[in-house]
Amino acid sequence: MNRPVKRLIFWSPRVLCIAFAIFLSLFALDVFNEGYGVAKTVLALAIHLIPSAIVVIMLAISWRWEWVGGVLFIAAGILYLTRMWHHPSAVAGISGPLFLVGALFLLNSWKRAEIRA
Repeated sequence: MNRPVKRLIFWSPRVLCIAFAIFLSLFALDVFNEGYGVAKTVLALAIHLIPSAIVVIMLAISWRWEWVGGVLFIAAGILYLTRMWHHPSAVAGISGPLFLVGALFLLNSWKRAEIRA
C-alpha cells in the first residue's frame, strides 16, 4: 500500500467526523432567532450543542481505538435510524454520515498494521 492511500485511509474518517460535528453544530444557530434573553439563549445553545459534543467525544475515543469508534458510530447511526425512521431526509443526512464514518474507522482498524508500517 503506497503512502497516499495510507494517509487517506487514516485521515478520512477523522476529517469527515470533524465536518459532521460542524454540520450538527449549525443546527444550534437557530436559537439566536428565538428572541430569548442572554441566559436562555446560552442555555438553549448548550442544549443544542449536545449532539455535536457527543460526536466529538466519540471521535476522541475513535482516534485511539478505531474499532471501538467504528462500532460506536454505527450504533449511533442505527439508534438515530430507529428513532427517526419516519423522516427519510433526516435519516439520510444524519445516519448516513454516521454509518460512513463508522465503516471508515473499522477499515482503519482492519488495515492498522499496513497503515502504521
